[in-house]
Amino acid sequence: MTVGRQPRVHGRPHRVVDGVANGVVRRVARGVRAVVAHRGVRVAVLVAAVALSLWNVDRVPDTAVLPAALGLLPFAIGKYVLCPLRWHAISTSGRTRRWHLRAYAESEVIGLISPWHAGADLWRVHRLEKVGVRRSSAAAEVALDRFVGAIGLIAAVLVTGVTLPATVIAIAAGSAALVLAVALLVRRRRPSLTARWPWPSPKVFAFGILLSIGYQATILGLLFASISAVGGSVSALQLVAVFGASQLAGVLPGVHGASPREGALVAGLAAIGVSWTAAFGAVALTALLYWVPALLLGGSLLFLRWRGWFTEPHPETS
Repeated sequence: MTVGRQPRVHGRPHRVVDGVANGVVRRVARGVRAVVAHRGVRVAVLVAAVALSLWNVDRVPDTAVLPAALGLLPFAIGKYVLCPLRWHAISTSGRTRRWHLRAYAESEVIGLISPWHAGADLWRVHRLEKVGVRRSSAAAEVALDRFVGAIGLIAAVLVTGVTLPATVIAIAAGSAALVLAVALLVRRRRPSLTARWPWPSPKVFAFGILLSIGYQATILGLLFASISAVGGSVSALQLVAVFGASQLAGVLPGVHGASPREGALVAGLAAIGVSWTAAFGAVALTALLYWVPALLLGGSLLFLRWRGWFTEPHPETS
């Protein structure tokens, strides 16, 4: 009996496994989008996040609102004016400053209720796609804005004259160098993927860093005001060092108001002489105050968008 030649199946099992895996990923992604898209879920998460901040502040007695309110106005300008202007400076989307101001404010509400603040970046990518920017270009643009912000954070600490531990500077500089090296390697090896990636001029890059330094100064002002509001006191230079070092914990995911970054900041404040009660209260109050401009500006704009008050401009052809 002659046995016929069996068909070649080289690589077929791998294709079958990959197909099954991709199908599972797509079903999971659809399920996640269905949950996130539910308005009741979004409202519940928002209420829970605000309630967490309120509960933290309520545990600290004798909180004076006036000092914190005085630090809130500069922070709102830094967060909702300087940061969108930085994004606009490096953007290649062709949108106006007003468009970037509005999109950034909307993204902050989503970012505050998402781990790692990732929802803000996803929303900005989504808004860029809606006006005709390719997804790869939109993601690269938002990533570049994040990168410039990180460089600005390092520069803001260094220009104060405060010496951070060598390990902190080495990790920050190494991370920045790694991101830049990977971007340059991808640009060289796969130019088709980066043909429309934003590569700002040195002047634009320096301007973005300058705006980032200004924004970091407003965060420090808000934190300093919150410490005063709960009855604590701290040296401004020590606060800068603690704040800069605590940002490394931001690489770990967490919910706003209860993230590793907030925990590291509380521990750092306690290490430079602030009482644990005041340190906990100041960080919790700062986290709560973030919500005030986010809800007033971003929340109002999102509500108006859901009501159809805003329409996206027609995508530009290029």
